[in-house]
Amino acid sequence: MKTKMINLALILVGLLLSCSKKDKLVEKIETVKEPTETLQEHWPNHDLLVTKVYQDEHVVFYYDDKMDKSIKWPFKTMSDTWAYVKKTYGAFGLDPKLYVVFHKSEVTNPGTPFEDCLTCGGHPAGYKDPSHDYRNFIDCGLAGQDDWKEATGQAIGIPVHEVGHIVCGDSHEVNGSPSDVLWKDSKFMEIFNYDVYKNIGRKDEADKVYAEMQTKVDTFPRANSYWFRDWFYPIYSKYGEGKLLNGYFALLAKEFPKKNGAYTRNLNWGEFLHFWSGAAGTDLKEQFTIAFGWTSEWEAMLKNAKTDFPNVKY
Repeated sequence: MKTKMINLALILVGLLLSCSKKDKLVEKIETVKEPTETLQEHWPNHDLLVTKVYQDEHVVFYYDDKMDKSIKWPFKTMSDTWAYVKKTYGAFGLDPKLYVVFHKSEVTNPGTPFEDCLTCGGHPAGYKDPSHDYRNFIDCGLAGQDDWKEATGQAIGIPVHEVGHIVCGDSHEVNGSPSDVLWKDSKFMEIFNYDVYKNIGRKDEADKVYAEMQTKVDTFPRANSYWFRDWFYPIYSKYGEGKLLNGYFALLAKEFPKKNGAYTRNLNWGEFLHFWSGAAGTDLKEQFTIAFGWTSEWEAMLKNAKTDFPNVKY
């Protein structure tokens, strides 16, 4: 009888804990607010009141007052992009929506030393970033008269690129991008954009990226480095495409040093190669050497990486 009473007590405690966890989950889910009809920008160089023009299960779009409201192609394009990103890289916080602001930007003092365009280009913010109210957010602006008219070139390239920064900086529930010190702003985005285009029905844009990247050369990590042609595309095409790209970030999130949900330091080149090899499931040193050469310093870094991260297997 005493044993039965103890078992009953344990069951009751389990039920109470279960209910408590569910209550907390509901409480967290309820903190995801419905998008407002207008949104007040409050980040550097942006202070406009923008208006909601579209919403679905994946995206919320806001246009500034100068945007042509008849331009609707971005809605499906970015909705498909964010849906593909979540399918490939997992969820980015509790709110399933990507917030998107588009600007018809204006160049001030053109042709002078003071020429400027405050809202031109783009910037991202992930769901761990307080600057954009803890939302997955991209803010993009183009100044040309017809820049937003067609879903091609920089009109599609800039917003997809900014989404790539959210992937680099907030995937798998870890904040920070320890690879940026190596590939800088755009090298990963070249293969990221290519992969997204392929998977949202824009093979035409993917083909343009592929052709452009055959002659795209950089000076890092050494002169005459072809990041897309000699590194990213070969490993992407051979070892799983989007699965490979996600695998790299998943391994970093699992194995690379972090504290309180954020990475604590940057990668070095040996660790970079080690983690990409782990994502591919094979040693990528030969391909890395083709792309970037090899040095005794990198050899030492790779040796240390294998020692420091033994759970990264290939």
